[in-house]
Amino acid sequence: MAEGEEDLPRDAKIVKTLLKSMGVENYEPRVVHQFLELWYRYVVDVLTDAQVYSEHASKSTIDSDDVKLAIQSKVNFSFSQPPPREVLLELARVRNKIPLPRSLSGPGMALPPESDTLISPNYQLAISKKRTNEAVEETEEDEEASDSKPNPSQEQRTNLPQNISQRVSFPLGPKRAR
Repeated sequence: MAEGEEDLPRDAKIVKTLLKSMGVENYEPRVVHQFLELWYRYVVDVLTDAQVYSEHASKSTIDSDDVKLAIQSKVNFSFSQPPPREVLLELARVRNKIPLPRSLSGPGMALPPESDTLISPNYQLAISKKRTNEAVEETEEDEEASDSKPNPSQEQRTNLPQNISQRVSFPLGPKRAR
C-alpha cells in the first residue's frame, strides 16, 4: 500500500480499490470523500425506508425483504427507463401525420406586430401650444403689414383658445421599412 493508506478507514480503502478496478488512476483526494458521503447518504435513505416498511408490516426488526423493497423503490424512483424504440417511432409517426400550418407571411422571417415589440412607442409627450399675448400681437402686426385686409381665417385663429395640448408618440428604435 502507498504512504498514508494504512491510516484510511476501511470504507475509504474500498472506494480507492473500486476506483482502481475501474481504471481510474489519477483523481483528487476529495473524490474519495465525495463517494463516501454519497454512499453513506444512500445507505441511510435505504435503511430509513426499510424501517418504515418494517413498521408498516408490524415487525419489530428490519429483515432482508424490507431492505430489498426499499432498494427496489429507490431504483424505481431514481432511475427510469426510456420507452421502447417501437413506442417512440409510433408516437413520432402519429405526430408527423399532422401537417405544419402554412405561413401567412411572405418569404423571410415572420415578425410580430409592431405593437408587440420592444421598439414600439412606449411613452407620450404632452406638448402645450400655449402662445403668449405678445407673440399673438406680433404675428397679427406682421400679417397686417403684409395684407391690408384681414383674412377671415386669421380672425378665427385669434378667437381660438390659447392653451391647446397635443400628444405625440415617438418610437425608440429606428423606423423600419414595411
